[in-house]
Amino acid sequence: MTTLQDTPQRPTTARDRVRQVVVAVGALLAILGAAVGSGAFGGQPIQEAADGALSADATVLAPDTPAFSIWSVIYTGLVLFAVVQALPGRAADPRLRSVAWWILVSMLLNAAWIGVVQAGWLWASVAVIAGLVAVLSLVLVRLVRTPAPRVLDAVVTDVTVGLYLGWVSVATLANTAAALKAADVGELGLGATGWGVALVAVGAVLALAVARYGAVRPAVVVPVGLAIGWGLAWIAVGRTTGPLTDQTVAVAAGVAAAVAVVGPVVVTLVRRRRARA
Repeated sequence: MTTLQDTPQRPTTARDRVRQVVVAVGALLAILGAAVGSGAFGGQPIQEAADGALSADATVLAPDTPAFSIWSVIYTGLVLFAVVQALPGRAADPRLRSVAWWILVSMLLNAAWIGVVQAGWLWASVAVIAGLVAVLSLVLVRLVRTPAPRVLDAVVTDVTVGLYLGWVSVATLANTAAALKAADVGELGLGATGWGVALVAVGAVLALAVARYGAVRPAVVVPVGLAIGWGLAWIAVGRTTGPLTDQTVAVAAGVAAAVAVVGPVVVTLVRRRRARA
């Protein structure tokens, strides 16, 4: 497989410098806009927007409120990425050339998602968050194709993108469930419990699929599993406490969380052992 690493590094160009500046400034503005839109500075919290459709007890797939603290870690990682990619020595880095613009697009989509939720447009929010997952998946594919040249780059790029994609994947399941409930479509044959169990299982399978694909890059796929496991674990907590309890979904989410966290670690270790054999 041809990788970015196989491509000779081109000299730094004016386009590279423009990319560094635009990504750095755009990232900071997108994160600030997301923070303002989510109520961090006194506005309406996301949990209260759209008539509470995304609150912690809106559906059986809604994570409990503390789950959302993962955003502080993701935003910190994105800020560090914006700073590191702007360093003079990173201008001609083929890996950053490949992903920097797309990571900026992901941040803009995240800000857009907050905007449409605040406007109460739930189905639009599903479309936006699906687009966000697609963009982050593209970034993951490009990161898997080549190793990070420095440990710092692996931390601020791979780990950040992995956590970002994993958490947004769980959020997509919760967002879709909220939109369906708000649309009053009924229980679609399986009922709320049946769909809850099925979809938390999808989360675990997704973590394993990503690990199988990108086992060569544990710095990105293990964080995907950690973030998915985090979200699923808080779904389990949310279904054991509060007004919307469901023991079946709670147990399924707990098991799925364990699989999502442990599975990618096992897959990458097995892959490393086989590579050494």
